[in-house]
Amino acid sequence: MTIGIATDHGGIELKQQLQAYLESQGHTVRDFGAFTYDAADDFPDYVVPLARAVGAGEVERGVAVCGSGVGASIAANKINNVRACLINESYSARQGVEHDDMNMICLGGRVIGIELAKELLNHFLGASYQNLPRQQRRMGKVAELEK
Repeated sequence: MTIGIATDHGGIELKQQLQAYLESQGHTVRDFGAFTYDAADDFPDYVVPLARAVGAGEVERGVAVCGSGVGASIAANKINNVRACLINESYSARQGVEHDDMNMICLGGRVIGIELAKELLNHFLGASYQNLPRQQRRMGKVAELEK
């Protein structure tokens, strides 16, 4: 799977660890930055290009990291065809994909450790959208909001 990843200064270390982990699992990772620690950078500068790539289908899924994951989630959801969620536990990492067609996971680099982050990624990447009539109905209503 081709996965995009991005962070601001609040998640540099976690992003680097996750990128190495994803590559060790056989995924192709497209890194949208940040590449070095700079406390003056802003999460939209990195998360929005990632979200645009997800929304355009240039990458299959996205992983966005910032200090808490909240800002990354807010910014990513401003982009059409992106369904990004801040995830801190396994059930939502899987269910968000299966029921809500989540295509971006947002994580807090100052909130969770690498082992939990890897677990969440495994659930997120291992899940598939169920595409049942009730999910289609709900996601159709969400898509209408983007118009």
